Amino acid sequence: MCLVVLTGGATWGPPRVTAAILLGPEVLPPPATFDSRMVLVGMLVHCALSLILAMLWGVVARPWSVEVTALVGAGFGVAVYLVILYGAAAMVPWFADARNAATIMSHAVFGIALALGYSMRVRARAAAGGSTEAGRSVRTAP
Repeated sequence: MCLVVLTGGATWGPPRVTAAILLGPEVLPPPATFDSRMVLVGMLVHCALSLILAMLWGVVARPWSVEVTALVGAGFGVAVYLVILYGAAAMVPWFADARNAATIMSHAVFGIALALGYSMRVRARAAAGGSTEAGRSVRTAP
């Protein structure tokens, strides 16, 4: 949302756009003012989608170097952007309005944060006495 504000967008526009996935396009008309229901539903939908994407990342992730992890994570975020804003736009056409540099950047940052956070978690669990197999931590017998 910070990038939306910095690029001149409406602060409460993104939660409304996301809430419209469940509530329908009638919640989209301006003004994009604060509405607690829109923000709550929008954030819940956004968090649910982020958790699904995090699980998908767990399948994709490998023990790469930090640099490669960040790069692949950024690519993952941009791929999410492409799928959502071009692929899913057929079902939710109002997403087409969010095709811009700020949205690409925020998805890339999401991918980097997800990848590095996941990598750090896997490495910490491995250092604590577990090993990793296919991105999952597995405890070894003492």
